[in-house]
Amino acid sequence: MAEEQDEGRTMGTIATGVTAVVALVLAAGALIVASGPGGAASEPAPAATTTEAPTDGPESAPAEVAVELSEFAIEPTDITVAAGGSLQVSNIGSADHDLAVVDTEVATPMLAGGEDATLPLDGLEPGTYDLLCTVPGHDSSGMTGTLTVVDGDGGDATVAADEDHDPDHDVAADEDWEALDAAMAETIGQFPAETEGLGNQPLEPEEIREDGTKVFRLVAETFEWELEPGNFVEAWGYNGQVPGPMIQVDVGDDVEVIVENELPMGTDVHWHGVRVPHDQDGVAPITQDLIEPGETFTYEFTAEEPAIGMYHPHHHGQMKLPNGMFGAFIIGEVGEDIPFPSGEVGGRDVPDDIEIAQEIPMILNDAGAIGLSINGKSFPATEPIVVEQDEWIVIHYYNEGLQIHPMHLHQMPQLVFAKDGFPLDAPQWEDTVNVAPGERYSVLVHASDPGVWVLHCHILTHAERHEGMFGMVTAMIVEEAGGEDA
Repeated sequence: MAEEQDEGRTMGTIATGVTAVVALVLAAGALIVASGPGGAASEPAPAATTTEAPTDGPESAPAEVAVELSEFAIEPTDITVAAGGSLQVSNIGSADHDLAVVDTEVATPMLAGGEDATLPLDGLEPGTYDLLCTVPGHDSSGMTGTLTVVDGDGGDATVAADEDHDPDHDVAADEDWEALDAAMAETIGQFPAETEGLGNQPLEPEEIREDGTKVFRLVAETFEWELEPGNFVEAWGYNGQVPGPMIQVDVGDDVEVIVENELPMGTDVHWHGVRVPHDQDGVAPITQDLIEPGETFTYEFTAEEPAIGMYHPHHHGQMKLPNGMFGAFIIGEVGEDIPFPSGEVGGRDVPDDIEIAQEIPMILNDAGAIGLSINGKSFPATEPIVVEQDEWIVIHYYNEGLQIHPMHLHQMPQLVFAKDGFPLDAPQWEDTVNVAPGERYSVLVHASDPGVWVLHCHILTHAERHEGMFGMVTAMIVEEAGGEDA
């Protein structure tokens, strides 16, 4: 790893970035609308409390309500229906959507644009329930609502969806435009916001044995995690941080990782992208017994070859990963074990003696308790990248989420030199690096231009919402060479 910058320089430059944060406001307009992939579903959101509903009789609620799904709204947002009634759900958008009642099994199938479905509500007792679209990122982008079920038959009455709703926009004609402008400016002005907890911290061996074996300890546990200012969630993770601590070893090292399970259920640890013996692959019950709550298991292997790997559970990973159980596992040194390109690449000169100022694992997520985030934080709590002009840095993009994320850095191109830890025979420059679930891309960036440069997922709903900028956004702050800290 490159040597960390001193605290004085970092804090001073962050202050510079705060004064220049207006650049983020201008950059917000550069985002392009794109919809998430169809069919991807996240774990249900935390259950809402079901409250007793009013009992005003059958005249107070219809037996059917027409509901329209679009990018990114549920119309109407507040729905009242008689007990035993149903929802007539139509997807009038272009992306796939569904409609689910939180903390129940009541949900439509995933609907493509133009498809319809009837959602019977026979099993719901009178009360108030939360609604959402389960496609990752769609709820945080506005696809939420409230369902109130009341006593009474409701007769044959049907409530139609709003005929004035425009499926091409998620704003109404009477939208408060000034409030939208103010919300965007307010959220951007908070960057970088201070929150409790910092993930991805280097994990030192708790012991190095006489034979050179490096021994690490991971504690799988649940804990409170501040995702963004004032928003605390129950995370599932390792050693009290999201992402879990970063482990780095040298090629040829013998490694032991002691895993303590303090979760309420069994677990395992899979070493994704790392060569290990079959019985150390971490797929219970195929390669090992499940690590039961309160038990400990030790993984033992030799770091045989360079890797930009990651670790996470395989057992019920669909629930644990979105809630925070992931971390980086790096074997070897970039530039040496994983070589950099040099000479002319794509019409640009790459020095053959590059010195790396920073090496940054950037782990992406989009579902569960952690949601749309970079290294366990949602903007404005994401951590800026602070560099000096003409420095070179390495970013390792990791996608531990459920959908693709095209990561776009403004102004400065990214030289993709390795995919999943394997050096590329034909490295290439990209301004937007598309990272699919499970993939890792390693890029070189030359900090050529001073300023505050936005780095974000180029799917609009992963970076912006009505309440302003959020989620998968950070910035690269480039100081002028030889300039003074602000």
